[in-house]
Amino acid sequence: MITIGQIKAARAFLGLTQSELAEKANISLAALNNAERGIVVPHRATIQAIQLALESAGIEFIDENGGGPGVRLKKS
Repeated sequence: MITIGQIKAARAFLGLTQSELAEKANISLAALNNAERGIVVPHRATIQAIQLALESAGIEFIDENGGGPGVRLKKS
């Protein structure tokens, strides 16, 4: 599962606002905001929806590989 740090980094990489990502992921702005601020632990379905939205926008998530998890843009 992706981390909140990866979500923040991916959103910044793409230049998306929280509102734009929430819309793309079909979740509430409050759910995304609270997750990014660490106020709540998001449901697995919420994380999956965010991940799919970011991947559709061109992000590739990098698993923990000794250097820590990360994000990058997919090759065209």
